[in-house]
Amino acid sequence: MSQDNQKSSSTIKVKLTRSPIGNPKDQKATVAALGLRKMGAVVDLPDNGSVRGMVFKVKHLVTVIEG
Repeated sequence: MSQDNQKSSSTIKVKLTRSPIGNPKDQKATVAALGLRKMGAVVDLPDNGSVRGMVFKVKHLVTVIEG
């Protein structure tokens, strides 16, 4: 049980490093769904498959900080 708690408590920090302007609407929506509104914004997100998939989709716009 404690392993599950540790696994669910792991987070990643995602930073918006490039603007989504000029990118397709679905990529803009993905950036918004990650909670990134302004350039340089950093958000803590749970480290799971769905978040990793969204980050992968906009990997050219964001930077991931593990931890």
